[in-house]
This record gives sequence, structure tokens and C-alpha cells, in this order.
Amino acid sequence: MLELGQGQNGAAAAQNAELIVDGSDQTFMADVVEASQTVPVIVDFWAPWCGPCKTLGPALEAAVTRAKGAVKLVKIDVDQNQAIAGQLQVQSIPTVYAFWKGQPVDGFQGAVPPSQIDTFVAKLAEMSGGSADGGLSEAVEAAEAMLEEGAVADAAQTFAAILQEDPANAPAYGGLVRCHVALGELDQAEAVLNGAPAEISDSVELEAARAQIALARQAESAGPVAELQAAVDADPANLQARYDLAGALQAAGRTEEAVDQLLDLFRRDKEWNDGAAKTLLFQIFDALKANDPIVLNGRRKLSSMIFA
Repeated sequence: MLELGQGQNGAAAAQNAELIVDGSDQTFMADVVEASQTVPVIVDFWAPWCGPCKTLGPALEAAVTRAKGAVKLVKIDVDQNQAIAGQLQVQSIPTVYAFWKGQPVDGFQGAVPPSQIDTFVAKLAEMSGGSADGGLSEAVEAAEAMLEEGAVADAAQTFAAILQEDPANAPAYGGLVRCHVALGELDQAEAVLNGAPAEISDSVELEAARAQIALARQAESAGPVAELQAAVDADPANLQARYDLAGALQAAGRTEEAVDQLLDLFRRDKEWNDGAAKTLLFQIFDALKANDPIVLNGRRKLSSMIFA
């Protein structure tokens, strides 16, 4: 579990001082060439008078800070350090180079969008086997394991701690929503979902959480499985009873059986109730992991019926 201690701000400041440094012609060998033997080093060639540099520099620093040691950043003022800029044939600024094992391996010129910077940093971190998110992906995996094991409160606490460090972490947002769903706190789940940053609102993780809320709302009105099963057995053509049975099975955690009932309903009448069977199937698929066997088999069977 992530621990956000009292000295976190001071520790973060100290860490940033090591990860982001002002370089020079004299220190380039130590700061870049030698340091890149163990961790990728980004070199930002800039100048105080350069407008785009004022945008790119802080974005680079933020991305490197989020990487928490997976990469380092060396900032070089070309006005004060013309020798190394000339050796690397820096023609315009901002110019960014990435070094690994003493050699330039990547780079770009000009100000680029934050998303491109994040991709650039992530690619470098992978070269050394590091993680550009500072270990947050491992924390998400741990929280997911807690949730699957039923330790919902611990999982929620971990997801919340991750969001304190990365407020736009879609997996953590989706996980926190699903924790509230698991606790039956659907209003709170919707509040958390609605509070997610706009840039991740369409992410796979939040779509899954949204589908889980919809299924949980539907489950609140689900009837008894035994009674609905009896109604279907008595009249297999009773599509409303079959649909209700699927909802009750889903609410009882019998997802595969629910999918089978909906597929049977869809086979009997694709357009029944404005395609309600297909809509509910997609909600169930969206709520599960994409590689879940129930999803893979269900989508395959549904596709064969759609295109038959």
C-alpha cells in the first residue's frame, strides 16, 4: 500500500534535485554520458529568451518527476554552454536528446504536446527496464488483487492514495469506483466517476466502471432466480422472463449463465425491446476484462449470430 508520510514533500524536493539538474560543458560527461550508463538521461537545450522553451521545460520536468527515478533530466543553457551544443549540432531550440549507455538514442525539436512528452519518457524508461509512472502501475495491480480477494476497504484506500499522486490515473479511478460498487455504495460510485478528469472520461477503465454501476442499478430490481427460471422453463418463448432471468443471474454473480440467456434471447429475436439483449450483453462485456473467457466466447457467439 502507498504510504503518504509527513516528510513526503521534503523527500520529493530532494529527489527532484537529483533527477533534474542544470548541466554545463564542463559537467556534461558526468551528468549525461556517465549517468546514462545506469539510467536514461534527457538533455534539454534551451535559452532564457526562447518562448517555446518556457512551455517545454516545465512539461519535461513534470514528466520526469512523475517517472520517479526511471529517467533523469539535464537542462543546458545554450547561451552559456555553446561547446556541447555545437558538438551535438543543435541548430535550433528547444532541442531535446535522450542518452542511454552513453549514446544518443532519441530526440526531437520544438515544443510538443504533453502526451507526446509522456510517450517519449515512457519509451526511455522501458529501455532500462524501469517504469515511467514511478511504480504506480504495480500499486494498481496490488489494489486490484486486494479487490479480487475481497479486501475492498484496503483496495479503496490504495486506489485513493494512487490518485493523490496521479489525479488522472484512469486504472485507479476505475478501481475506486468498482470498490464503491462492491460495497453497495452506488451513489458514491457515481460521484467518484463524475469527478474524474475530462481527459480520462472515455478511458477503458472508466467505461468498465460505468458499466458496472449500470449493472448494479439493474440488479437492485432483479427478481428471484428460481422463480424466473421456472417461468422460462414453463414458457421458453417468454422473452421478458428470459431477460429478467439474465439480470437476476448477473446480480447473483452467475455471469456466464446470464450471458448464455441473453445470447439465447438474441437468437430468438434480435430486435426484441429495441435490441435490449445486445445492449445488456455489451454492458456485461464492458464491465469485464477484455481477455476474460466469458467476454471472448460471448463476443464470438454474438458476432456469429449478427453476421449469420
